[in-house]
Amino acid sequence: MTQSLKVALAQLNPKVGDVAGNLAKVRAARAKAKEQGADLVVTSELVIAGYFPEDLVLKPAFQRQCREAVEALRTDTRDGGPALFVTTPWREDDKLYNAIVALDKGEIIGKRFKVDLPNYGVFDDKRVFAPGPMPGPLVYNGVRLGVPICEDVWTPEVVECISETGGEILLVPNGSPYEVEKTDVRVQHGVRRVIESGLPFAYVNQVGGQDEVIYDGGSFVIGADRQLKAKLASFTEEVATVEFRRSAGGWECLPGRIAPELGKLDSIYQAMMLGLRDYVNKTGFPSVVIGLSGGVDSALTAAVAADALGPERVRTLMMPSPYTSRESLEDARACADAIGVKYEIVSIEPAMEAFRQMLLPLFGNRAPDVTEENIQSRARGTTLMAVSNKLGGMVVTTGNKSEMAVGYATLYGDMCGGYNVLKDVYKTTVFELCAWRNRHLPDGALGRKGRVIPERILTKPPSAELKPDQKDSDSLPPYPVLDAVLHGLIERDLSAEELAAEGYDRATVDRVWRLLENAEYKRRQAPPGVKITSRLISRERRYPIVNGFRG
Repeated sequence: MTQSLKVALAQLNPKVGDVAGNLAKVRAARAKAKEQGADLVVTSELVIAGYFPEDLVLKPAFQRQCREAVEALRTDTRDGGPALFVTTPWREDDKLYNAIVALDKGEIIGKRFKVDLPNYGVFDDKRVFAPGPMPGPLVYNGVRLGVPICEDVWTPEVVECISETGGEILLVPNGSPYEVEKTDVRVQHGVRRVIESGLPFAYVNQVGGQDEVIYDGGSFVIGADRQLKAKLASFTEEVATVEFRRSAGGWECLPGRIAPELGKLDSIYQAMMLGLRDYVNKTGFPSVVIGLSGGVDSALTAAVAADALGPERVRTLMMPSPYTSRESLEDARACADAIGVKYEIVSIEPAMEAFRQMLLPLFGNRAPDVTEENIQSRARGTTLMAVSNKLGGMVVTTGNKSEMAVGYATLYGDMCGGYNVLKDVYKTTVFELCAWRNRHLPDGALGRKGRVIPERILTKPPSAELKPDQKDSDSLPPYPVLDAVLHGLIERDLSAEELAAEGYDRATVDRVWRLLENAEYKRRQAPPGVKITSRLISRERRYPIVNGFRG
């Protein structure tokens, strides 16, 4: 009877649709696991397809490629190396499943299909997959291994079935997206399943960015004694082998390396870096272009870009108007110099005058208003896109969640671009991240140590500088108040009455609610960006644009 089982947790960063590339990653992980003496390799969820493939997975040609990749891996296992529990879309009996396929000695020794298909938040599994039957364990080397997939362990039923049918160890492939402080939630679910089943629990999570969703890795093992036995690093690919040993009371995991848990701001910054890096690299852009205004949002965006891609792949443009202050010009230059990125100045004043002359016959002597302010922003957006088209590089926008929520942004202006790292970051958190980055160089960052965001950028009042003496506070409540109200309306889904009962001024709450609802049409046209919170408003808060509800 087998007394020891060494399992390699393959925390990989696949690319959706790149079956050949993902196959190569799995092969490399298996080779590394063999060097570590592993008996068995377990991958994260849908590693052959990349997670989440959305409607791509419905294409028969794509399904065939995934099946061929599994067949190639099946052949690989004839070499006497580790067995492989690989995850993939799998069509069987005219149904498409989210599957794990067990491969050993050139044979498929078993398959299991995901039962609980999530259909909330960023998840849309029910749209494309059929639910599998309740699974019993797979047998490998005489060990009965339960292989529930991701959502299957967020409720007790699937693990209960595995336990009642003789399961001895739980190996759980996952595609669990990053959210602030979500690691504790995952571990708590794992502990619950261990308590209910009495079985040790290995959680293998994906890592990497896919469009707006970030997978942060952090795979872990919980022993039958409910203690954390091993944890992989967050935000990085890793293959780590853990050993389970049989005892009179069942299987237990030997203690392994436990990677340190990241603090809140560290993890947010790492998520922004990984999201931007993977989006730029996986889409094939050589570099990025950022409008650098001398304000806090563009400064943080430039710092993240330099850390994610390297300063040499970041181009910044200051695009002054007659309303741009001398301090903003100085601050933008100082910021670019501190970060070490390319910095250029392109005045938009000629474009403003050209539009004034062009529209004069239509506008006549009407007084300037928000129209002229938006023209400035759109002139900047057009400039950035022109630089992108002519010189290469993807435009990265700089609007934060507070602004995007209430529509304090210009459609086809400062919203113009390919990606936004601050899209799900409230303004108050932007300031916290800037201060944190000035004190820390994140692990894996390619940028410079030390202060990269000048102090004056952090202390001066925020302003769009689209008219004389303009301040954000002229149009919006103070950001600490605005962010607290928005968090209540978006993440907590509270009503105006409930927020007022918590002490917030009712008129302010009503005003923010109206701004939030009226900006839906803008958010539908915004670029994708990194998901940070529990509710990314462009993807997880799906409200109609035409909406008569005024609750």
